[in-house]
Amino acid sequence: MRLVTWNINSLRLRLPLLARLTSDLRPDVVCLQETKVPDPLFPADDLRALGFEHLHYSGMKGYNGVAILSRHPLEPLSDLPVWYEKADCRHVAARVLAPSGSVELHDFYVPAGGDEPDPEANPKFAHKLAFVEETARWFANRPNQRTILVGDLNIAPLEHDVWNHKQLLKIVSHTPPETERLQTWIQSGFVDAMRQFVPPEEKLYTWWSYRNRDWKASNRGRRLDHVWVTPDLLPELSGMTIVAEARDWPSPSDHVPVVLDLAE
Repeated sequence: MRLVTWNINSLRLRLPLLARLTSDLRPDVVCLQETKVPDPLFPADDLRALGFEHLHYSGMKGYNGVAILSRHPLEPLSDLPVWYEKADCRHVAARVLAPSGSVELHDFYVPAGGDEPDPEANPKFAHKLAFVEETARWFANRPNQRTILVGDLNIAPLEHDVWNHKQLLKIVSHTPPETERLQTWIQSGFVDAMRQFVPPEEKLYTWWSYRNRDWKASNRGRRLDHVWVTPDLLPELSGMTIVAEARDWPSPSDHVPVVLDLAE
């Protein structure tokens, strides 16, 4: 099974890019974040035309929004928490009934947290920290088997997940309060699948700011997008790719797709 996760930064605006990705990579499942489309306007017909017959999504006008697109049947998970008591379309989950074996799949879009890393002065940062704390507790108190968690988690946890560790320690997405909470979440039953293929001492990015005029030259990236798996899936991991060239596509997202391959 080939799985892609991508913060597409407006699904309807970037449908042509999704079509290109689908044609180039032939993924079985695509998880999207920041779809920015309310459910009644979700472009289901366009996505089915790309081969994704099975869709599970939650969206709202203008921001947030998550979606799972699949060639395999989906069984949506019900009774998911309302994180931080906000129904703001940041999480969908489903069981993917793949021929190689079903997996439980969670697609997250974690709050960005604003600019000031002070929960007392910045409610957005307080929201982000509470969101990650809640998710960590929830996963720690449930059985997690054959489970994959993906998404834009808006935190770069490791030293080499950012272009300059010391400079970014006080910048939202790499501050200790965020990275410590993310480590607690992953320790609730997961393994960092991307770092199974690229060692922690090597640089690894999935996001380059729109503010960088030449993102390649500056290469001031961060790894904000993640793929985690439960340990029972480790023997099935067969490959991981960051589609960095997508950052140069016409009208690109500032995030690039991450591909995970699982062997039968």
